[in-house]
Amino acid sequence: MLIRVRSWNWPRSFTMCAPAKKISSFEQPVVQRLRVSVRGAVQGVGFRPFVYRLAEELGLFGWVNNSPAGVSIEAEGPRPALQSFLLRLEKEKPVNAFIQGLESSYLDPHGYCAFQILPSTEEGRKTAIALPDIATCAECLRELLDPSNRRYRYPFINCTHCGPRFSIIQALPYDRARTTMRAFTMCRLCLDEYENPSDRRFHAQPNACPECGPHLEVWDGSGKRLAEKDVALERTVQALRDGKIVALKGIGGFQLLVDAQAPAAIQRLRERKHRDDKPLAVMCPTLEEARKYVEVSPLEERVLKSAESPIVLLHRRSHALEGPVAPHNPNLGIMLPYSPLHHLLMAELGFPIVATSGNVSDEPICIFEQEAVAKLGGIADFFLVHNRPIARYIDDSVVRVMMDRELVLRRARGYAPMPVSTREDLPPLLAVGAHLKNTVAITTGRSVVLSPHIGDLQTAPAHDAFRQVIQDLEALYDVHPEAVACDLHPNYLSTQYAEKTGLPVIRVQHHYAHALSCMVENELKPPVLGVSWDGTGYGLDKSIWGGEFLRILPQGFERFATFRSFPLPGGEKAIEQPARCAIGLLYEMEGDNVWNRGDLAFLRLFSESERTIFKTMLKQQLNTPQTSSVGRLFDAVAALLALRQEASFEGQAAMDLEFMAEGYPTEEAYPVIIGASPLLVFDWEPMIRGILADVKAVHPVGRIAAKFHSTLVDVIVEIAKRSGEERIVLSGGCFQNRILTEQAVRRLREANLRPYWHQRVPPNDGGLAVGQVAAAVESRRDSLCV
Repeated sequence: MLIRVRSWNWPRSFTMCAPAKKISSFEQPVVQRLRVSVRGAVQGVGFRPFVYRLAEELGLFGWVNNSPAGVSIEAEGPRPALQSFLLRLEKEKPVNAFIQGLESSYLDPHGYCAFQILPSTEEGRKTAIALPDIATCAECLRELLDPSNRRYRYPFINCTHCGPRFSIIQALPYDRARTTMRAFTMCRLCLDEYENPSDRRFHAQPNACPECGPHLEVWDGSGKRLAEKDVALERTVQALRDGKIVALKGIGGFQLLVDAQAPAAIQRLRERKHRDDKPLAVMCPTLEEARKYVEVSPLEERVLKSAESPIVLLHRRSHALEGPVAPHNPNLGIMLPYSPLHHLLMAELGFPIVATSGNVSDEPICIFEQEAVAKLGGIADFFLVHNRPIARYIDDSVVRVMMDRELVLRRARGYAPMPVSTREDLPPLLAVGAHLKNTVAITTGRSVVLSPHIGDLQTAPAHDAFRQVIQDLEALYDVHPEAVACDLHPNYLSTQYAEKTGLPVIRVQHHYAHALSCMVENELKPPVLGVSWDGTGYGLDKSIWGGEFLRILPQGFERFATFRSFPLPGGEKAIEQPARCAIGLLYEMEGDNVWNRGDLAFLRLFSESERTIFKTMLKQQLNTPQTSSVGRLFDAVAALLALRQEASFEGQAAMDLEFMAEGYPTEEAYPVIIGASPLLVFDWEPMIRGILADVKAVHPVGRIAAKFHSTLVDVIVEIAKRSGEERIVLSGGCFQNRILTEQAVRRLREANLRPYWHQRVPPNDGGLAVGQVAAAVESRRDSLCV
C-alpha cells in the first residue's frame, strides 16, 4: 500500500552550520528542533521581531517567517530552552496579537547556527488573520510630541505596536510589498530601524518618516492645493476655528469635521449633508476634556483608550453640548484621537469637534481625493488630504457598554476583520447579510471573517461597494466559496446578488440568523430559546416577523412564540411615519372605530383625504402587510405618546421611548396575556389599552414608557419559563436598547435562567452574516436548508 505524506516546504534561504549528526534510536539528542505553526492575528503586530528576540535571549538558532496561514517557526537548541520558548510564545506575545491556534512538534536537529527572519512564503492555504487598524501607541505619541525626535509632528508615525493595517493591506502574508506603502522607499535611517532586531520598528511595514513617507496637503473646496505638510495642518486648524467644515482623509476614509461648540456651523453641516436629526459623533482632545461633557465609567474609559478606539455612547452631562450635535438625546457618541494626524489636530485645537463619516446620504465613505472633491465639494469648505493610498474604506466603530461589558453596535475600524472563531473547520462559504446595516462574511479554516460595516444597500454606489467588499475579502483570503448564504427576503439586493452568483444558495430566515449569530459568538450549541426582536424580517409565512421566540434545535428551528400581528398601512413607509404603525395597531383593536377617537392627538395630523386612503388600504389590505414586529410596536407606542410622528432615521422613535424611560426606574408593568393558537402569542391589546388609559389620566410619559419596557421584559421571562429551555439568547436590533436588555438579563437570572447577549458581533443586522454562515454550515451538514 502506498501512503503519501505531505512534505514540509522548506524556506529557500536559511543558515546552516553543518549537516545534522545522525542519532541512533537509543540516543537522546542534546539539541532538538522545534517546529511551530501559529495561527491568528500574528501579522502586523510585531510577532516576528518578538520571536526573534525571544530566540536570541534563549540562545536558539533557526528562523521565523510569515506564511499565508500565520507565522512559521523553526528553533533549535536544548530541550529545556525550547520548552521555555514554547511557553513564553503565548504568555509574552505582543499586546495586539491574538493566537487562535498553535501547533508544535519536536524533530531531529537540522544544523542551524543563527536565528533569522526570513522572507515570507506565499505557499499554502491563506488562513492568517489580517489585523485591524490600531490606534497610536504611547511610545509613538511621545515621539510625535517630542521636539528633539526626528518624527516630531509627523502625522504618519507608527511602529509594530500601532498604525494602519487592514486599511493598507493589499494581499497576505503581510509585508510592505503587499501594502499601499510599497510606493514609499524607506530612507537609510528608516531602513536601519526596520532591520534592527532591537528597534521597536523592526519589520514595521508602514514605517516612514518626513524624509521618505507620505505627507499632508490642504485643498480648497474645488480641489486646489493651498499648502502642504505642517503648514497644511496649521491652515486646517484655523479653518476649524473659523467655523468652516473640513473633509479630512483619515485611516480608512474621509471624515467631515466641524467645531462641536459652534451650533450654526453644525447646522450648516446637517443641511449640506441632508442629515436632519441623526446624532453626530464628537472627538475630544483628551479624556479629561471628554469628562466635561459626558459621564465616563472605568470600563467606558478603557474602551475609549483601547487599541480599537471606537465611538462610545456615553451619558451626557446636563446641558453639555446641547443643540444640533445630538438633538433630544441624553447620550453623546464620544471618541478620542486615534491616529497621529488626529492627535496633532486636536492638540492644536484644544476643543471638541464633530467627526462624522465623509459621505453623501446612503453611500460609502470616500477614500480617494478626487472622489471626495466631487462628492463632498458641496459640503466641505476645505480638504486635508495625504498621499498614502487607502486599500479599502473603513468607518468608525460604535460601542455601548451594557451590563459591564462592551456591545459593538457598528463593527468597523479597530474590530474588523478580526474573526469569530469556531471549534471546527468550516467549508468555504460566503454570507451576504441583510439589506440594512449590511456586512458580509466569509469562512477560512476555523474562522468566520466578518467584513467592516458596509451600510444600507439603498443606492447604486452602496451596492457597488457591497460587491467590492465581497471580491476584496475573497481575494485577500483566497477563498472560493462552495455556497452562498442569504436572507429569505426575495427583494433584498443581497439576496438577489446571491441568486446571480451561480453557486448553491442557502436561504436563511432572518430571525433564525439573528439567534445563531449570538450563539456563535457565545459558543453555544442547541437547544436554546432565541429571542429575536427587531423592526423587519421576512417570515416563513411571507408576513413581516419581528417579535419572535425561536426554539433552536440541532436540525434547525421552530417558532415557539410570537407577538400578535397588526397591519402596517403603507408597508415600509411606516418606518418613516410611526403614526402609521399606531393607526395599524388601533385598527387591529377597533376596526373603523379608530377614526372616531378624539382623544389621540396624532390622528389629527392626517387630513380627511389621507384618512380615506388609510381606510381603503386597511379594509382592502392594499400595501398593508401584517407584522409581529417589536420594533414597529415601539414606533406605534411612541406615536401614541406623541413622542414621534415622523422619523428621519430608522429606530428614532424607539430611541425616544428608551430615553423617556430612563428617568423612571419603575417595576410597574401592564397586563401580560399569552394565548396559544397553536403557538404561544403575546396579545399586546391589554397593554395598549392600559397605555391609552394612562395617557388619558395624564400620567408622566416617562412612567408610561418605563412600564412599556417592563411589560416587554415580563413577556420574555414568561415565555422563557414556558419554553423549558435554560439558555436564552437575546438578539436583534431591539436589544441595542440598554433598558430592555439589562432588565431582561437581570430578570432572567432571577428566574434561574441563563441569558446570553452580544458582545463583539452586533445584535442588529450588522451581525446577521455570522448567523447565516452558521445556518449554512448546518444545512450543508444535514442537506437541509430553509
